Amino acid sequence: MDISKNDIRIRNAGAADCEQLAAWWNDGKIMAHAGFPNGLGTTPAHIREEIADDADDTKRRLIIEYKGTPIGEMSYYNLGRHVAEMGIKICNTDYQEKGLGRTILSMLIAELFQRGYEKIVLDTNLKNERAQHVYEMLGFRRLRVNIDSWEDQLGELQSSVDYELVPGDFQNYSA
Repeated sequence: MDISKNDIRIRNAGAADCEQLAAWWNDGKIMAHAGFPNGLGTTPAHIREEIADDADDTKRRLIIEYKGTPIGEMSYYNLGRHVAEMGIKICNTDYQEKGLGRTILSMLIAELFQRGYEKIVLDTNLKNERAQHVYEMLGFRRLRVNIDSWEDQLGELQSSVDYELVPGDFQNYSA
């Protein structure tokens, strides 16, 4: 995948991105919302092995660039039955809360629907109200809140929110 609009580019992650991905994924501040306040403790070599298995029809890790600089990452997984699960992290805090997230998400969502997916699902930490606001602006429907449904690395119970989006509800901010 390689899609661009104005100064934003979403492209497949490759071997050259593994150092940057490891830096982001090992940073507890970036990964805390995903349950890893101590980071993942992974290596570029391990990430390189995982990315080697990526394919458009199964799963794909993606790099978000803004004005040619990597600022975050996304992924999508084919769950079967024309359903994709997706995730996003704008890892560089200088680019958070600038309205880029809804545009970036819109770009990927539009591409996934164009590729034949009929539903997109995702979840987020209940504490991540900023993400919930963006998802709901895009048309995602809240399915359920899962109270104390998982433990983070520190053993603290966390809650999550499950969302789904179908093409008829999609509000595209990249058009």
